[in-house]
Amino acid sequence: MSPLTNDTIEFYDIPNFTFQNSTSLRVRLAYLQFNRNATKIALVATCFRGRIRSTLNFAKGALRDHRVIVVALFGNGESSSPSNTLGFPSSIDYRDCVRAQHHLLTQGLGIKAVDVMVGFSMGGQCTYHWIAMYPQIIKSAVIICSSSRTSRHNYQFLEGPRAALENSADYVAERKEVGRLEAPRGLRAFGKAYSAWLTSVSWFEDELYRELGHQSLSEWDESATDINYRDWDPQDLLVMLRMWQRGDISVCNPEWGGSLEAALSNTVNSPYNDVGQTQCLYR
Repeated sequence: MSPLTNDTIEFYDIPNFTFQNSTSLRVRLAYLQFNRNATKIALVATCFRGRIRSTLNFAKGALRDHRVIVVALFGNGESSSPSNTLGFPSSIDYRDCVRAQHHLLTQGLGIKAVDVMVGFSMGGQCTYHWIAMYPQIIKSAVIICSSSRTSRHNYQFLEGPRAALENSADYVAERKEVGRLEAPRGLRAFGKAYSAWLTSVSWFEDELYRELGHQSLSEWDESATDINYRDWDPQDLLVMLRMWQRGDISVCNPEWGGSLEAALSNTVNSPYNDVGQTQCLYR
């Protein structure tokens, strides 16, 4: 057992949670804590296709003097998702995740302020929404390869893997019970359509996949488009993808009138955003 954590994923239930689309359900958030005795607080949200234990938490590094709380986004299969919650909405919003996480922190854990929030990809978009919705709670933020609003290009790219999965012969649109649905062909098609957008052209041409331990492009492809998707439920992937497509902090306050400039200028804390040089999703 690690001295940094009890290594046990915890769960927090909200008996009657209302989503942005007016669906009301009993929901659950999964989270894991590190450095429990530290006084400073760090919040880390999972990313697209991210699970709690695969999420970089920095608990032994930059956040070693923080109590680090890694929380799973709705739809990731650990927190409430189509695969484990009957009646879960097919389309959700980052505001749903943030409101539930706020409930966990303030009412479940008694935390009134977060010294730093860290997020990569969808975790970064969740962080942007936190800043927009609860600026008095988040003192600072580090956002990695993400955006405050999903671009039109990013939205359209996601239409490719979505269509590949939904049109596969083994995809089932209706769910009658909880439990992971099997769609190996659909998941492989999703992974193939998604894979070329993971990184930049130069990442592929410079064979940087070798730095990850892969000896060839085909070896990387086997891992990135097949193995990494085998334990995912297709509807979980799709509900997260749709949330990603809807990412836009300008909807968090009606006074901003849908203006991203107004939203960014009214956030109290300016986050540090490392866009990354070898990715092409968030521009």
